[in-house]
Amino acid sequence: MRLLDLLIVLAQYKKLIIGLPLVVAVVAAGVSMILPAVYKATTKLLPPQQAQSGASALLAQLGGAAGLAAGVAGMKNPSDVYVGMLKSRTVGDRMIARFDLKKKYDTDLQEIALKKLDGNTEIMAGKDGMITIDVEDKDRKLVASLANGYVEELQRLSHVLAVTEASQRRLFFERELETAKNNLAKVEMSLKGALDTGGVVSVDAESRAVLETAARLKAQISAKEIELGAMRPFVTAQHPEYRRTEEELASLRMELSRLEGGRNAAVTSQGTEGKHAGLANIQLMRDLKYYETLYELLAKQYEVARLDEAKEPSLIQILDPAVEPERRIRPRRALIVLVSIILSGLAAVALAFLLEAKRRAFTDPAERARWTELKNHLRFK
Repeated sequence: MRLLDLLIVLAQYKKLIIGLPLVVAVVAAGVSMILPAVYKATTKLLPPQQAQSGASALLAQLGGAAGLAAGVAGMKNPSDVYVGMLKSRTVGDRMIARFDLKKKYDTDLQEIALKKLDGNTEIMAGKDGMITIDVEDKDRKLVASLANGYVEELQRLSHVLAVTEASQRRLFFERELETAKNNLAKVEMSLKGALDTGGVVSVDAESRAVLETAARLKAQISAKEIELGAMRPFVTAQHPEYRRTEEELASLRMELSRLEGGRNAAVTSQGTEGKHAGLANIQLMRDLKYYETLYELLAKQYEVARLDEAKEPSLIQILDPAVEPERRIRPRRALIVLVSIILSGLAAVALAFLLEAKRRAFTDPAERARWTELKNHLRFK
């Protein structure tokens, strides 16, 4: 069909081609006016960043955790942690209770309210580390309150949980320090009771030096084991700091084994007569020295972890708080009408050519036979 023939067909069915889009446009405009308006509020925030420990140099005297913070920093994106917290069931439940969303969503089931809240909320972390919270709803005042409510719930939850690496280390050493403190108090009470009951039993200078050295080594071994326990949640067994701490632990154990072998030989050479009293006294003094040294080492590690936690930017910084939106995001009435006009116009042109082809088919016997053949093939027999 030539171009002139095409133009003739379009002119012949001009009422259909113009009228159908107009009718569809009027209908689309009416439907878009009935659709409820949807608003969106957005808030952006900057979560605390994992920073390298500023007090790592203080750990050099302990020989283990000096590079722990440097080795751990940057292993995970802190924004992902806070996005996971924002999407948690805990935050969702508090948001539903706080804003009475069951009544808003017209449901008595918590699961349905959570699904609707998740469907209206989009939380994502950008490559720049910013967290964006988008909330959509038909109530323009509620969307701003919901978006800001997410931030407030995140702040509340971050104060309860140990999120950063430094805060987790601080809690770990705090528990171990409390245990060492209790054990030290028990040993002190036991030693006081032994002295009150049996009096003071003298210990020679050599034995005192041996037991103090052994107690110090045992305390260092325990401190290294605790240090390894603090590293395991953050690094693998192949991490340089982890392997170095393991080697130091093995060296301390070998040194303690040699010292205890020499001490046992010296104790065997002593006379039988004050042997038992001396051994009991040495045992209590050794335990006391052990827990004193362990408490001192753990106190240093706890103080370093506490300083690291204090130096971290612990506050969640709100860059753009959510405000009440001025314009709706849906429905986009102009776009709905425009798309309806385009689609209906194309449909009208296609229908015009189809009607013209059918008209010509019935005027030409050969074409009429082909249409009849097509109908026969389309029938279900």
